[in-house]
Amino acid sequence: MYTLVVCEKPAAARRIAQALGEPTESRSSGIPIFEVKNSAAHYKICTALGHLYGLIDVTKNRSVYPVFDLEWAPVAKNPQVIRAINAISKLAKDASSFVHACDYDQEGEVIGYSILQYACGEKYAEASRANFSTLTDEEIRESFANLAKPNCGLAEAGRSRHMLDFIYGVNLSRALIKSFKSIGRYRNLSIGRVQGPTLAFAVNREIEIRLHIPDPYWIITAQFDKDGQIFSAQYEKPKVEKPTEAKAIIDACVGRNGTVNNISDKESVLPSPVPFNIGDLQREAYSLFKLSPGHTLTIAEKLYLQALISYPRTSSQKLPSSIGYDKIISGLSKIGKKYSQLVSMLLSKEKLVPNEGRMTDPAHPAIYPTGVAPRQKLSGLEFRVYDLIVRRFLAAFGDPAVSRHINVTIDVSGYIFKAGGTTLTYEGWMVLYKPYVRFNQRKLPKLRKGDLLRNLDIVMEEEFTQPPYRYNQASMLAKMEQEKIGTKATRADIISTLFKRNYLAACKGGLEVTDLGFAVIDSMREFAPSIVSTNMTRLMEEQLANVEQGSAYSMSVIEQGIDRLLESLASIIEKEADIGAQINGAVSADIAQAAALGQCPLCKKGQLCIIRSRTTQKRFVGCSNYAMGCKATAPLPQKGSIRITGKACLECSWPLIGVVFARGTKQWRICTNIHCLSKKRGTT
Repeated sequence: MYTLVVCEKPAAARRIAQALGEPTESRSSGIPIFEVKNSAAHYKICTALGHLYGLIDVTKNRSVYPVFDLEWAPVAKNPQVIRAINAISKLAKDASSFVHACDYDQEGEVIGYSILQYACGEKYAEASRANFSTLTDEEIRESFANLAKPNCGLAEAGRSRHMLDFIYGVNLSRALIKSFKSIGRYRNLSIGRVQGPTLAFAVNREIEIRLHIPDPYWIITAQFDKDGQIFSAQYEKPKVEKPTEAKAIIDACVGRNGTVNNISDKESVLPSPVPFNIGDLQREAYSLFKLSPGHTLTIAEKLYLQALISYPRTSSQKLPSSIGYDKIISGLSKIGKKYSQLVSMLLSKEKLVPNEGRMTDPAHPAIYPTGVAPRQKLSGLEFRVYDLIVRRFLAAFGDPAVSRHINVTIDVSGYIFKAGGTTLTYEGWMVLYKPYVRFNQRKLPKLRKGDLLRNLDIVMEEEFTQPPYRYNQASMLAKMEQEKIGTKATRADIISTLFKRNYLAACKGGLEVTDLGFAVIDSMREFAPSIVSTNMTRLMEEQLANVEQGSAYSMSVIEQGIDRLLESLASIIEKEADIGAQINGAVSADIAQAAALGQCPLCKKGQLCIIRSRTTQKRFVGCSNYAMGCKATAPLPQKGSIRITGKACLECSWPLIGVVFARGTKQWRICTNIHCLSKKRGTT
């Protein structure tokens, strides 16, 4: 008899097995199983592949809605999932006890719950729970020596969240698709209880930008000289709104020297940064490396599975002393010379106390390095994210930095100009956080009250008020966090989905809302406004938090959510044709913007367009009327530049394209129809 340990990922299962003893590895249906025997215990450690079970619509008919009859079932169309379930079920039959060792958060709790309930024969309640924030040998052993009971509240909250997301996502998406079908067209559309408000944020910002009317204003700047040192000062009113007022100031001050009439000299303390939570890390990585939030999370999870950092899906900005500051910092000194000097600075301090933020997480502390050396070389991006986490952790223990600010007011003919200087007098924590922190210093000459300054030049520059910045992926993530919608684990995926649905597009200024994105939000605001309301989504998040804490019943929360959804669906059903027409205009514009080659020679209705596969990224020709039954497709050369000729093949009427394989070389004219007779004769 043995204890069956359920893990979330193969890498985690291997780490746990190595920490518990000397494992032997075998395979069952191609799934790795790790066995550990020692004098104290006998473990068999199995692994999931993420979610093995998910929610399905019992009707199994995608055209039917509303649907509320759901059940948990193996993730469809994935043979590897079925093999994993079969392997775990076989092991469970002879197990004497069970340990839930999946990630300790809502998603991890749901994954373990589903496996223990459905694959192991309803063993969740009697299983033990291993709680750990890092995959270091020491912490794994400690967690197995102090096994706890499963967190039923966490499991219920996670399962309730899945049900609400599924119910809202499936029903609203089907309602949108059916609305579009009502005018005889098809497109894969989606909307959900978090997707809607998130897209609405971007739409609101885009409206602000497009409605912004630039107003002119004038900035007045003077150049002064003091003992050969030249510096600039700005008129005390940052924006002069009338040109006549600006010109009057220029006329009064040109050629007139200035007098220093006041000097203030102050020191400012700059506290060390707080440790990373996942949102902070995602925003910093985007700012520094332009990594998308989803990519940053993926890298952080890889580092966690290699036992290099603590569990990354945390909202905490706190580092409890129980993690062992001295031990971690000493371990970092052994990883390489780049850290040893920084570590020596910290270990020389009498006491190590990190600067902490206000945010907490009941399951995990802030993200921190474990002090364990990498067993294999990290890739370039992996090392960047790891180095950022290490230096942020060290900087949190650093002394506050100190800066000096000198502000001067200068009188020129009764008009006041201001100049400021900033210098860093003590680097403190900034030494530990280089090169990820920069302090812009600006020096002024030595000035005293009453000093006479030579006025070298004075100019007025016309500027215009600017619209607000578009959201980028990092600031959108911050907005979702601020509005308390979504979770630390799902926010990046929501943003990614908005890109996939072509509701958002990347542009130089950030995230731009497409015509389709506008149409979806406009139709929802007109006919089902609660769907894009943060109030409804935030209320559900609060209710789910109450489920986790045991102060609310999951079924009550779900029933309330269904009642609110039914009201919205009734409005959508009533106005299907109006919604379909509204979205159709945006989709038609979207198709027109695609690389259209010409009319489809098969259906005579759609346009043949150059399309890129989302899965393989290969380009091919497809008909815009594909969803309505036209199967016209053709491969394209994967290399070279495609030129649209606007001409059709005389043999088969399919579009002709030009292909240039290298700059300055001949353009080859090719018929897109691979079955064209001209290709057999070699005439194209």
